[in-house]
Amino acid sequence: MFSRYVRERLSWILLFLFLQILAAFIIYIDSALSLKPFLYCSFLSLLIFIGFFILRFQKETKFYKAIEEREENLDMTSMPEPGSPFEEIVESGIVNQTGRFKRELTQNRTLLEQEKDDLLSWIHEVKTPLTAMHLMIDRLEDHNLKTALTYEWLRIHLLLDQQLHQKRIPFMENDLYIEKTNLEDIIFSEIKSLQSWCMQKGIGFEVELEESEILSDAKWLSFIIRQILTNAVKYSEESDINVLSFQRDGQVIMEFQDFGRGIDPKDLPRIFEKGFTSTVNHQDQSATGMGLYLAKKAAEPLKITILVESEPRKGSTFTLIFPKRNEFVSITGM
Repeated sequence: MFSRYVRERLSWILLFLFLQILAAFIIYIDSALSLKPFLYCSFLSLLIFIGFFILRFQKETKFYKAIEEREENLDMTSMPEPGSPFEEIVESGIVNQTGRFKRELTQNRTLLEQEKDDLLSWIHEVKTPLTAMHLMIDRLEDHNLKTALTYEWLRIHLLLDQQLHQKRIPFMENDLYIEKTNLEDIIFSEIKSLQSWCMQKGIGFEVELEESEILSDAKWLSFIIRQILTNAVKYSEESDINVLSFQRDGQVIMEFQDFGRGIDPKDLPRIFEKGFTSTVNHQDQSATGMGLYLAKKAAEPLKITILVESEPRKGSTFTLIFPKRNEFVSITGM
C-alpha cells in the first residue's frame, strides 16, 4: 500500500524537490544570501515534509484499505466511513452502483425463475401429445414405419428429459431422497425404454449384477444411468453392452462397457464439459454435448464418482463408484 501511495503522491514529492532545487539555485546566483541558513531551513522542511507525508499516508489510506479488504459481496454494512470529500464521492459511487446491481440482479433472477417455470410447464405440456403419439405409433401395422417413428419419438423424449433435468439440477439437493435402491430394477427399466433403438441398431445387453442394492436417490440415479446408456447405444453398432456391478473396498462399483467407436485420447479430459461433442467427429449434428455433462453434475450431490476409459474403435468403459454408507450423512435430504 505504501508504494502505491508514493506513486499516487509522486507529484507532491517532485514539487517539494523542485522548490528545494529552486531555492538552492537562487542562493547560488545571489552571493548576498548565505548557504548555512538555507541548509538548516531545507533540513527542517524535509523533516516536516516526511512527517506530513506519513500522517497523510495513515489517514488517506485507511478508507481504501478497508475497501480493499471488504468481502466481495453486495452488503453495504461493511462499507467504511469516508473521512474526506473525495472519499465521500467514492463511497457514494459504490453505494449507488451496488444499489443498481442489486435491483438488476433481483430483476434478472425473477426473469430466470419465470423462464425456468415456463420451460418446465412447456415440457410437461409436450409430454401429453408425446404419450398420445406413442400410443398411435404402437398401433401401426407397417413394421419399418413403426420402427422409424419410434426411434424419432425416443430422440424427442430423451431431449425433453435432458431439458427437464437440466433445469432441475441447480436445485437438485432440495429434491434428494436417499433410500435403498435396487440397481436391477433401474437398469432393466432404462434398457426397456431404449429397446426399439437397440433393436434397430442390433445392440444387446449383458447384465451381471453381483451387487444390486445401494443407497441413493432412485430418480436421479436413473437419469445418470440413462445418459450413460444413451451415449453407449448412440455410438455402438451391432454389439453388446456389458453392465456389471460388484463391491470393492466397501464401495459398490458399476461398469458400463460398450464396443463402439470409442473416444479419442485428447477428447477424454473434456467429455464432461458443457456443450463439448468431439474434435474427431465435430460435424456430428446428433451430438448435443449435454448428456455426460448433466450426468456428471447430477452425480456430484450423490457423491458418485464417474470414471472413463476408452480406446478409439475399441469402445469405452464408464465406471460409477458409489459412496460408502457413512458418506451419506453429508447429503441433504438423507
